[in-house]
Amino acid sequence: MQTDTRLEAFRRLLDIMDELRAKCPWDKEQTTESIRHLTIEETYELSDAILSGNPDEIKKELGDILLHIVFYAKIGSEQNVYDIESVIEQLCEKLIRRHPHIYGEVVANDSDTVKQNWEQIKLKEKVQGKKSVLSGVPVSMPGIVKAYRMQEKAAQVGFDWPDKQQVWAKVEEELTEFKEAETIKDKEEELGDLFFSLINYARFEGINPDDALERTNIKFKKRFEFIEEKATEAGLDLKSVGLEQMDIWWNEAQGKK
Repeated sequence: MQTDTRLEAFRRLLDIMDELRAKCPWDKEQTTESIRHLTIEETYELSDAILSGNPDEIKKELGDILLHIVFYAKIGSEQNVYDIESVIEQLCEKLIRRHPHIYGEVVANDSDTVKQNWEQIKLKEKVQGKKSVLSGVPVSMPGIVKAYRMQEKAAQVGFDWPDKQQVWAKVEEELTEFKEAETIKDKEEELGDLFFSLINYARFEGINPDDALERTNIKFKKRFEFIEEKATEAGLDLKSVGLEQMDIWWNEAQGKK
């Protein structure tokens, strides 16, 4: 029987983790709490790599995420609460349970049906545990992503607008209310409602709003850095350049791909 190189690679990683945990002073000191913020950082780095479209960077960041998963599992095994085997087995059981169109008799010929089935199965699991449909959305998740995921989850159980025209009408309504708000408190609330409705409309258009905003962030950063470069080339301090000249360079940057 031919050896599966994937299993050999994973076994090597587990062996290295065991050795690091036993011998490396830094690795020996870590807890699930101490590496939590590092995991968040690595997740954002993976997101950056994905948006950059660089396969080598994606591969590297996936490796870092995998390291963290193995690290948590190792710590759990030392505390006799979970280990890498139980983590994987639980995941496999969940994947089988939530894909009845593959491992059961359910028919699902499109991705929308698959998503609906997934959320319905999750809901049944949570009903047994008396949890909300929205309980799977992390409290600490960034606001745009959180709004998008809550809307997705609510929609999968039927709480949704009939069509995108009504969603856009809601956007316009919220924009009017924001314009009419007078106090800072009211403006903040109405702006939140406006953002929420825009995110909802993006969902109806099949656009991930967090991806869209991040691409705009990248575009803004690239164009602003071009302005800084032009100012440096001209021997000017950016603050003394003036908005008119910066607009000229901004437009020049827009013409570059």
